[in-house]
Amino acid sequence: MDILLVASAFNSLSQRVYAELSDEGHRVDVVLASHGAEAIRTAVHETRPELIIAPMLKTALPEDIWREHTCLVVHPGPPGDRGPSSLDWAIAEGASQWGVTVLQAEAAMDAGAVWAAEPFPVPPVGKSNLYRGEVSDAASAAVRQAVRRYADGSFKPQPQSDPAIRVVWRDFFRREQRSIDWENDTTETVLCKLRGADSQPGVLDELCGQEVFLHGGHLEDRLHGRPGELLATRAGAVCRATRDGAVWISELRPRKASGDPAPFRRPAASVLASFPAPSLPEIAAPLELPSGRMTWSDIRYRQHGDVGFLRFSFPGGAMSTGHCRRLLAAYRYALTRHTSLLVLGGTRDFFSNGIHLNVIEAASDPAGESWSNLNALDDLVEAVLRTTDRMVVAALGGNAAAGGVMLALAADQVWCRTGTVLNPHYRRMGLYGSEFWTYTLPRRVGTETAQRLTTEALPVSAASAARIGLVDRLVEVPPQGFTAEVERLAAELAGDPDLPQRIAAKAAARQADEARQPLAEYRRDELARMRAIFFDPQAPYHALRSAFVRKLPNGESRPLAPTDAPGAGDAR
Repeated sequence: MDILLVASAFNSLSQRVYAELSDEGHRVDVVLASHGAEAIRTAVHETRPELIIAPMLKTALPEDIWREHTCLVVHPGPPGDRGPSSLDWAIAEGASQWGVTVLQAEAAMDAGAVWAAEPFPVPPVGKSNLYRGEVSDAASAAVRQAVRRYADGSFKPQPQSDPAIRVVWRDFFRREQRSIDWENDTTETVLCKLRGADSQPGVLDELCGQEVFLHGGHLEDRLHGRPGELLATRAGAVCRATRDGAVWISELRPRKASGDPAPFRRPAASVLASFPAPSLPEIAAPLELPSGRMTWSDIRYRQHGDVGFLRFSFPGGAMSTGHCRRLLAAYRYALTRHTSLLVLGGTRDFFSNGIHLNVIEAASDPAGESWSNLNALDDLVEAVLRTTDRMVVAALGGNAAAGGVMLALAADQVWCRTGTVLNPHYRRMGLYGSEFWTYTLPRRVGTETAQRLTTEALPVSAASAARIGLVDRLVEVPPQGFTAEVERLAAELAGDPDLPQRIAAKAAARQADEARQPLAEYRRDELARMRAIFFDPQAPYHALRSAFVRKLPNGESRPLAPTDAPGAGDAR
């Protein structure tokens, strides 16, 4: 079937729908609604779709389009739910179950007949994490069911006038409803508000006399202070006291009207550094967190028997120079432990999206910071590639892109949750790429497929990744079950009597590859290409990076076709 996707942005859900419908044999085209009604009309005229699907839409479809064509809209709420802030209300009201509905577009918002619906549980995670996990799974299942029903031709969608559907209109979730009362709100209330506003729009607050949006919220179990008081920093985050405890806030975003030259999200401590803020102690968390501790840490190591687990979770999957260096130090620590298997990742949501474009954009010398960040990530990837005394597994519970994919490919095995989307390319950010991709990608998929993946710049579904050899094992579990299932699979692999022979074979293969072409040569050649880009002020990378970070329109300058879909950075 010929299908046209209309999306306000080619975000993670739009990419997943595109990739999975393509996997099922449909011809899928994409147009951005942000380019205006005329762009949508042109795309419809040129592609002549049998069906139009809007997986993520912030504006209404043109009336002439939905009257003349069957248009299905994905709404992140159960049947009968209407309004622009469905997930915000679900989190604010503490819903344990929610749903996704695929409905037919009509004049009234979210009022069309229901083609498919899928429920999902609501765990205590941030809204964006929920969206990329449970919402994405439910939306994917509902869209594919709706497409099958439409193709069958006999299905009659359920009108919302049906008494079985309870219609509830939920207004736009206002800024004042997100506001935190530090004197009176409990820690749990503060965390709920922060989770409901993550990653957009954030919670507007005041710190050191400056208005900022707060992003990310994590429980602290020991530090206390006066409500609203800043207590400490840790790995770029800042700890703030509540009425009955404290929370860690990972990122801040200055208001655009504040005059801040970098009014976009970045590590909280770096934003505070530009304010007349009090000096705060840096309180590190132990890499191996004692049992019973609930404090936040973005990198943790745990060992169970012969298996080591090095878990990391960075906001948006972006890895700054500091992130990379701390993760490398943790990796080196893990190598000192007596294990036969080391698992990298293993948490829900993003694995990694490569270098941290926001931190780079905010730097006084973006070219120099790009270079430092890339070398730090290369150091980490090289350490994984040179590990020959144990098996290394990369466990991807969520999406990965660009250098993040190549970090995973440095491992011996890649385990990937079904529903994950990979973007193994750099082209949409104007980059050649590094992280030893010229070694690891062809090694896995062959030279021809590696060339296609990096030049077409299309999202790859987990199923397709497994089919072409990019992924070794698909883990078919919901997001909340991924960590436990990875632990079970790791214990199974560690108990394999053939594991010592596999480790020996891995060491021999690395030695043979090194004799053919040393890793140093791959790194030198890739970095030479990247350095030329970073330090050329006219290179497209600088404008593309700035447009992406600042959400400017020039990063998406024309309608999208399958061979012109954003990747890497847009996957964040």
